[in-house]
Amino acid sequence: MSRLVIITVGKTHSGKTTFAKALEQQLQDALVIDQDNHAEFINTYYQSLLPKQGPNRIKFAMTQTIVEYAIHQTGLHLILCNSNRNRKDRLKLLSKFHNEEFISILVHFDLADDIIQARVANSTRSTAIFRSASSFEEVLLRQQAESVNDADHTPQADEANYLFVVKEPYDVQSVIQRIVAISRKE
Repeated sequence: MSRLVIITVGKTHSGKTTFAKALEQQLQDALVIDQDNHAEFINTYYQSLLPKQGPNRIKFAMTQTIVEYAIHQTGLHLILCNSNRNRKDRLKLLSKFHNEEFISILVHFDLADDIIQARVANSTRSTAIFRSASSFEEVLLRQQAESVNDADHTPQADEANYLFVVKEPYDVQSVIQRIVAISRKE
């Protein structure tokens, strides 16, 4: 049986984590790896290790360690529910999984901004994941500005073995069903 790596791509509050948890429940032998959990852990217990500016290398190192362990010490399908919005970084990550002979699936959450803005406005999510932002509104505004000026955030079909796009919340269940079907035929 081939292993799958499912990588979510999208703005804050677009449904990546909710999707990942739902997929994990329906996809046999699957594990969600959520970098927000790593950020919250580091921000809570190891705040003095955080860089004052620049990339949060400790968060990336922690995630990388968990991913490496999952690749080499388990037979699980992996669901990475980070934003993965930068094409260059996404391709580097996908290359690693292709070298390990995973079947790669990108799920791009491309919901309308008004849906995401409403979710952010009503959010009760913890902000303990933040290092360089003070609110989800700030994160969303930054992501919206990046998207206007940079097509680099939209995944292309040639990046992975499969690409699914979620444009409406009701698309989620059909994407999950298609991924489960892929796992059964691979």
